[in-house]
Amino acid sequence: MGLRTGLRTGLRWKLSAAIALVGALVALALSLVVHNAARVSMLDNSRDLADERLQVAQRMYESGRQQNQGAFGVQVDDPAVPKDLMAKVAQGRRATYVAEGAHGVPDIWAAVPLKDGRVLSLHTRFTDRSTDVMKDLDQALLIGSIAVVLGGCALGVLIGGRMSRRLRKAAAAANRVAKGETEVRVGGAIGGVARDETDDLARAVDAMADALQQRIEAERRVTADIAHELRTPVTGLLTAAELLPPGRPTELVRDRAQAMRTLVEDVLEVARLDGASERAELQDILLGEFVARRVAAKDADVTVRVLHESEVTTDPRRLERVLFNLLANAARHGRPPIEVTVEGRVIRVRDHGPGFPEDLLADGPRRFRTGSSDRAGQGHGLGLTIAAGQARVLGARLTFRNVRPAGAPQDAPAEGAVAILWLPEHAPTSTGSYPVVVLPARET
Repeated sequence: MGLRTGLRTGLRWKLSAAIALVGALVALALSLVVHNAARVSMLDNSRDLADERLQVAQRMYESGRQQNQGAFGVQVDDPAVPKDLMAKVAQGRRATYVAEGAHGVPDIWAAVPLKDGRVLSLHTRFTDRSTDVMKDLDQALLIGSIAVVLGGCALGVLIGGRMSRRLRKAAAAANRVAKGETEVRVGGAIGGVARDETDDLARAVDAMADALQQRIEAERRVTADIAHELRTPVTGLLTAAELLPPGRPTELVRDRAQAMRTLVEDVLEVARLDGASERAELQDILLGEFVARRVAAKDADVTVRVLHESEVTTDPRRLERVLFNLLANAARHGRPPIEVTVEGRVIRVRDHGPGFPEDLLADGPRRFRTGSSDRAGQGHGLGLTIAAGQARVLGARLTFRNVRPAGAPQDAPAEGAVAILWLPEHAPTSTGSYPVVVLPARET
């Protein structure tokens, strides 16, 4: 199975980067357009000014006042006049021309044919003032572009942050629904006045959750009804088996009838747990003492160690059910020795078998888990499911993990399996539990 690698980025940063990129491209395009338009406008003004000065110099020259032509910077038959400009003048036209000068500074030329056949020309450069104006304009465009990019980033963070918060709330609500909190709805979790595509997604997820919940409830009722209807004939079958004469066939019938009765009772218990109608009858107990006595009565070969005694408020019957199911699972699918450790409010049940299957570690216990994936491949898979359900009624948390040598890779064979029951610090009275009943320090 390959690993997904890649950089995970939030929606707000993606949206911010997109807006900033678009803003930068727009600002660059507008800056180029404005720069070129300003440059062309200044060059046109310079050419118009050169043309006006050339016309004044032409009138003065043709009126016989040649001595003042130097005041305008004009020359007669200047050999440096560009060839393209001379071609226009040869056609008897007055013309202007822009040539690239040194260091990228444009040269402005203007020329006109005289009546005596000579060519009167004017040569000026792009003024320093115009160059300074272009530099100031470029600087203003740069500052404006940076401001546009920063503003786009801020706008992207603002808009993307709002969308990201709504999506995170929707994801958190969907995860709670996936964990079994049927009263949670995505639409109520995201809130907000403005309506967008996130609300459409929330409505779709809520509709799917409602449909799924209705289907699960229908299946639970059917399962409970079937199990309830089977209870009476199975009980009759078990009673009839007791009347059979002794022998190996009678033992097989009794064994199978008892197994069927246990399965029916387990299915009924799972159905009650799925209905979320179970309530804990709370009592104060010494956890280490309780576990030691219950385990000793169940199986004397199981080792119990109490590292730290603690008084807890819980339902002893349900706690015993969880503990016995974990022990039965360890005895059936693991290998001895089986060890039970009590430390404060934490109970650990460990065996030295092949470990839990990977799908159980990833998804938790599932009913009717059979086949080779269930360690030894035996059983109907309701034991751990009932243990997890009873733990939820107690407000406890039941986790599973495999034991491997220190530093061993994850694919190394396990040296055992550990089921860990974490009892809550406070009793789950908010679920409708009965009042706490204080028992004597020791039970008879």
